[in-house]
Amino acid sequence: MWTQRLMWIAWPAFLMAGVLEMLVFALVDPQDLHWFGQTLALSREGVYTLAFFAFWAVTMASSALTTLLAQSPFELNRCPVAEGERPEDCCKTSSFP
Repeated sequence: MWTQRLMWIAWPAFLMAGVLEMLVFALVDPQDLHWFGQTLALSREGVYTLAFFAFWAVTMASSALTTLLAQSPFELNRCPVAEGERPEDCCKTSSFP
């Protein structure tokens, strides 16, 4: 179940990071970028790589937040431990399927 949700988050984020990469660097040359008034000491490929992972992280955070907010109250409130194995202080009533 968690593997499936991770793929719901990571795969669309990966695709959108690729789209963002193409859009941004179709308009911006990495050699023209400056950071605090200094030119970047990275190659074009280095800038492309770092930007891709930054885009991927941001889009993964967005997808993760969407997945979290799309959960039903049942999914959030159910106890993941079977009825007979629950600790005494686990007061949730719905059992793990």
